[in-house]
Amino acid sequence: MKSALTDSYACCRLAAKRSGSNFVMSFMLLPPDKRMAMYALYAFMRHTDDLGDQPGDLPQKTAALAEWRQALHATLAGETPSDARLLAVADTIQRYEIPVEYMTAVIDGVERDLTPTPFPTFAESQQYCYQVAAAVGLACLHVWGFEGEAAIEPALACGYAFQWTNILRDLHEDAEVGRLYLPQDEMARFGVTVDDFAAGKAVDGFAELMQFQIDRAGEFYAAAEPLHGLLHADGRKIFPAMFSTYRDLLVRIERDPTAVLRKRISVGYWKKMRIVTSLMLAQLFDFTTSTTVARG
Repeated sequence: MKSALTDSYACCRLAAKRSGSNFVMSFMLLPPDKRMAMYALYAFMRHTDDLGDQPGDLPQKTAALAEWRQALHATLAGETPSDARLLAVADTIQRYEIPVEYMTAVIDGVERDLTPTPFPTFAESQQYCYQVAAAVGLACLHVWGFEGEAAIEPALACGYAFQWTNILRDLHEDAEVGRLYLPQDEMARFGVTVDDFAAGKAVDGFAELMQFQIDRAGEFYAAAEPLHGLLHADGRKIFPAMFSTYRDLLVRIERDPTAVLRKRISVGYWKKMRIVTSLMLAQLFDFTTSTTVARG
């Protein structure tokens, strides 16, 4: 079993590293056991997302997600997993006492995306953000370690901030496939339609709509900042890297909102590497300083 578990974690690590995600580079800031746990969580979330995007009709995708959900529960119940990743996923859930509903919330969100319908108000948009992002953040909290219930609200705000940034970044490409995550009532208020996004047209009202949404994301980032002080030491290593990367992405969008209609805005590899490296050096400095003080 130990060899099978090791192989499962290796499979998750490979899947995460191949993804090119903004998140994965920051996993290097964690100690090995928690790093592998994050690879397992990421591999689960990524595969869930891939099941929704794979070729096939609606019944096929719905069935695939249902099978994935059942396979997760079966593995947690001690059955032999049907997928190489699930042994590591189940081990991570059990080792770090992650509520399984955080994991299944992501499946719920991807299922919702199979039949995309616009959200009438922000409340519906926010519920979707909980499923595909905030629930992920809550799962990560259990790996990182946190101080009581006070960490929950800023963790939720962080998930909303990250996902709202993603939504703004992907407006054009989502609209091209008929997906819209901004609230319909706010779109109507500013006189912008999903067809405008799909056509890449910055119509009258677009700039005002974008600033309104950017401000909302900024409020989420502000509400998430206290999370750093509520994390255990390992969490305080990785959280700033993720937070800085996504907030920098929002800054880039605000600098030129029309750019999201022309291209996919991203934080470059070397910028992400500088963020991670600077945090690793800060940790090393803290360690050597504390060691020197202890010896002194």
